Amino acid sequence: MTTTRDAPALTATDLVVEFPAGRGQKVHAVSGVSLTVAAGETLGILGESGCGKSTVGRSLIQLPPPDAGTVRLGDVTLTGLAPRALRRARARMQIIMQDPVSALNPRRRVKDLVWEGRSIWGPGDDTRDKDARVDAALRDVGLDPATVRDRRPHELSGGQCQRVCIARALMLDPEVLICDEPVSSLDVSVQAQILNLLETTTRRRALSMVFIAHDVSVVKNISDRVMVMYLGKVCEVLPSDGMQHEAAHPYTRLLLASLPEAQLGSAVPAAAPAAETRAAELPSPLNPPSGCRFRTRCPLATERCAAEEPAPREIRPGHRIACHHAEPRRNHP
Repeated sequence: MTTTRDAPALTATDLVVEFPAGRGQKVHAVSGVSLTVAAGETLGILGESGCGKSTVGRSLIQLPPPDAGTVRLGDVTLTGLAPRALRRARARMQIIMQDPVSALNPRRRVKDLVWEGRSIWGPGDDTRDKDARVDAALRDVGLDPATVRDRRPHELSGGQCQRVCIARALMLDPEVLICDEPVSSLDVSVQAQILNLLETTTRRRALSMVFIAHDVSVVKNISDRVMVMYLGKVCEVLPSDGMQHEAAHPYTRLLLASLPEAQLGSAVPAAAPAAETRAAELPSPLNPPSGCRFRTRCPLATERCAAEEPAPREIRPGHRIACHHAEPRRNHP
């Protein structure tokens, strides 16, 4: 994908999100995550279930606000805004949820669901062309207005409901879309349709997008850059082009090794074998490992990894890694 590298559309700095777990314990869901999304760029957030990627997405849109850190949407700092000012600013950033059926009010018709945001935040005279704009939005996402506009969510398929969610989000002309596992609950054939729709829409409207998923091939193919997370921390940030050859962090290479070679678009093995990892399960976020959080599964781990948390460092332009020992890999010819 091509991008427009202007001033950042979205910036987050040192996000921290913790949840109480009783007996004085806390779930350390997100610990010091920073990211930047350029205008027109798609940033993919990748990681196993429980790594904190969905929590990052929700904290970006302040649902709920992070416990620490800042989120800046264009020239507006969202963290710390009064509730009404936050709601108005947040209209410029829309989220698409994982379960499209649950995200829609079952009692409302599609035409009212799509128009709902515009009815709250649009100009006062917006209702004059309401029907035409709703129909145009439905056609933009591949739905026939005559067929679906008067239906309710339970009368639609999962893929149709997700298209309605996308139409509803686009009705407010957002600058940033946050997609939280938007295709994981859909059939494979429908997944491809929704991904193509999102990619086409972001290009046509020059939208920025944060795309959250655990599927390596999906994130790699739709994103300009990929941010890999493990247990609430960022391991690596790198361009998606050539990711299978240039990924340097042992965790990223483990994720790539889980894919069939055909999905990577290469016949060259990209990663260390999964058998090299020391454990199959993630440590508990209630008590994450000291130092590098991946060290309990890492084949490169040393005593330094337990004593000292690795600071992110740039190993080549646009490629950052948080690891004491990993080094840049030679580019594949």
